[in-house]
Amino acid sequence: MSNIVRIILCSLLLIGTVLLFWFGHWGWGILGIFVSILAWVTVFFNEHMLLAQWHLRKENMIKAEKALKHIKNYEKQLISAQHGYYHMLLGIFESQKAPLQSEKYFKKALSLGLHMDHNVAMAKLSLAGVAMAKRNKREAEKLLAEAKKADKNKLLADQIKMMKDQLGQLDRQQFRYSR
Repeated sequence: MSNIVRIILCSLLLIGTVLLFWFGHWGWGILGIFVSILAWVTVFFNEHMLLAQWHLRKENMIKAEKALKHIKNYEKQLISAQHGYYHMLLGIFESQKAPLQSEKYFKKALSLGLHMDHNVAMAKLSLAGVAMAKRNKREAEKLLAEAKKADKNKLLADQIKMMKDQLGQLDRQQFRYSR
């Protein structure tokens, strides 16, 4: 359902709730307030995105991917602030199947914009992993530095340190092969 239709339905629901209070049906009016709030939340946060993120936190990748696939046309169903997060979730799911193919989704997510710094750091960390897999050390180092800079709350500090250690091992492997 497009956001225009959602806004119209939510407005009608809100008008109906006001009318319930007007005619003295306080109990139904209070219930109408809660339903109206829930309906307006789905205008700004798509329910399929919320379900996908919830299943992702529960580490149920199959259900999370299934919930995300319900979004057929993300440009109409999501507000522009969620477009980056949609592509980031697609990148996470694609990295489970084919890590090198997930690069396009993470780049698109960064270009569309992610509002939280730890999400930017996670996208850049994932891109650094792809660059390491492609044996592009310079780009991987640059992306790891950007990820470390974006990770202000140190949520990904362990992963960044582990990637730097793997980058050091990559140097040793290249040195062995060059002999």
